[in-house]
Amino acid sequence: MTPPRQGTPAESVRQVAERTMQRLEPVDVDALVLYDIDDESDRNPAERPFPYSATLDPADFAEQLEGWKKPVVIYRCVGKYTSEHLGQWLGSQDPERVMTVFVGASSRDKEVAVSLPEAQTLRQEVQPDLLLGGVAIPERHLARGDEQARLLAKQSAGVSFFVTQVVYDVNAAKDLLSDYHYACRDAGVEPVPLVFTLSVCGSLKTLEFLEWLGVNVPRWVQNDLRHSADTLKQSYDQCVATAEELIAFADRLQVPIGFNVESVAIRKAEIEASVELAGHIRKRLEEYRDF
Repeated sequence: MTPPRQGTPAESVRQVAERTMQRLEPVDVDALVLYDIDDESDRNPAERPFPYSATLDPADFAEQLEGWKKPVVIYRCVGKYTSEHLGQWLGSQDPERVMTVFVGASSRDKEVAVSLPEAQTLRQEVQPDLLLGGVAIPERHLARGDEQARLLAKQSAGVSFFVTQVVYDVNAAKDLLSDYHYACRDAGVEPVPLVFTLSVCGSLKTLEFLEWLGVNVPRWVQNDLRHSADTLKQSYDQCVATAEELIAFADRLQVPIGFNVESVAIRKAEIEASVELAGHIRKRLEEYRDF
């Protein structure tokens, strides 16, 4: 999830934290992912369907989740922070509770205080026991065909799991999974878990936002969503089908995978559908492993 916006009153932040705990308690998820949001207008100059708003620091919001006993995966857009700030934060974290995902600049032209390689080196020096994740982008692999090389390079820099951007193009995700599997085999290294992100889409505006974010939504899926009498249910069913296909494919390749379920919109119906989807996929994973 994304933390509340900056400027949200403290009492409202507390209420959001309480609602989050109430929603997640019956789902029994393995961890909570908290995003670090940055302005990406340099990557995509088109008008953002949902206006950009700075959010609270995800690490600060994590402290509001009283009673949360499971791990928290805290994203860090590393270019936003000085090396001193990032180093202090890394040094203060409990590796038993916190993991992090480092995200680099949204474009080559963006000025940053800390580069992704510098952040990776800093983590190795300050807090090497803190599990580090990286970003995997099936769309980039679809366009360039070399994402597996990026993943292996990040692994050599200390990354021990990957989280993808939202997946609607299951074939692009399978291409990445397959190429990564064989690249690991050729390099003589074990594949690390790939966590595929799924997101429900409850409106055409949410669909526009997914596309603005760089998510490749195949034309046939767009048609289904645009012409459905219930866009949210249609997208939910599509996410389930994507998860089923990736579970079976990963099992055949013997590559460890997981799923990160989110809502890119703040509409209550989409948030609740994402929680329901997380519970559904968790049960399906357990059934598949038992079988």
